[in-house]
Parts: sequence; structure tokens; C-alpha cells
Amino acid sequence: MSLRFIGIDPSTGDHESPTVWVDEQKQELVFQGWKPDPELEAECASFEVSGHAVGIPDTEAVIRIPARMIHMIREACDALERAAVVR
Repeated sequence: MSLRFIGIDPSTGDHESPTVWVDEQKQELVFQGWKPDPELEAECASFEVSGHAVGIPDTEAVIRIPARMIHMIREACDALERAAVVR
């Protein structure tokens, strides 16, 4: 796997580092973020949407990314789009 680093939360401290990467090979965004509090995770797990199973599969996770990182997420999306055009 070859991850391309996009950015890290500019307000990060020594022990917290929400981060955005792009996996151009798999055409995926990769996020590292904070674990949600149990109440938010339970709310996400109980959310019902047509075509979506209730609950969070063992292979998935809920994470939190601060809004101040939106520009990094946009940059990651742009990088994936550029990589897709090159293919």
C-alpha cells in the first residue's frame, strides 16, 4: 500500500493527530481521527437508512475529524480525482 500524506490537524498536540491520507492505488481516502464518545457511536449504530444495515460492522469504525481539516479532505478528494484521470 502506498499512502500519500495530505495533512494533519494544525491544532494537534503531542498525543492527538487526526490525519488525512490518500491511497491512490485503491482510490480511497484514509482518515485517522478521534474515537467518538459512546453516546455518539451508539447513535450512529442505531441510525436507520434504507439500504444500510443497522449497526457498525466489525470491519468499520466511526471516527471524528475536526471541521478545521475540511481543506485537507478537499485536497485529498482532488488528489484522487487527478490520479483517476491519469489511470
